[in-house]
Amino acid sequence: MKIEMNGGIRNALKAFRLVLLYAGLTAPAYAQDLAIDAFYGRWSGTGVSESNISVNFRLTSRDLDVNIQPDGGAFVVDWTTVQRQKGNPNDPTPVRKGTLIRFVATDRANVWKAEDLDDPLQGGRYAWARIKKQTLSIHTMTISDDGGYEMQVYHRTLLPFGMDLEFVSFRNGEARRTAKGRLVKVAN
Repeated sequence: MKIEMNGGIRNALKAFRLVLLYAGLTAPAYAQDLAIDAFYGRWSGTGVSESNISVNFRLTSRDLDVNIQPDGGAFVVDWTTVQRQKGNPNDPTPVRKGTLIRFVATDRANVWKAEDLDDPLQGGRYAWARIKKQTLSIHTMTISDDGGYEMQVYHRTLLPFGMDLEFVSFRNGEARRTAKGRLVKVAN
């Protein structure tokens, strides 16, 4: 059986083959863990958040900014998210949230700890970062007054044309909110 293709489909297949070829040529660069300086820069983009804790705001858009910079022998990650998950669902109220963490080296390769570690049992936050292949992951954890915990995990993956973000917020082991986004580098 012979299948006839029109020019548009044929061109799309050619473009797809080029993408696969390019991906194959760049894959060896990611065979090993990247160094932290590969992530340095100011990144900006958008994403979508999905929540299982809100009936009116199950899917919401987010504006995403992250700035990752060296700081002496450490590095700083400063990120801001503009969330739209409060107020009127037809005209949500934007809420800007920001976090800044300075990470210092540990005795483990590609693993850092937050410099300002406060005891989570006293209301503080524990945080660490690691790089695995082309992904910088940041974990933060707090403990509630009743002994439960909240954990947030941010995976920032470098790609040839930007950075992907995957975020999950857990409470006592149950995923409550996820977000996915794409960012581009806007400055060094």
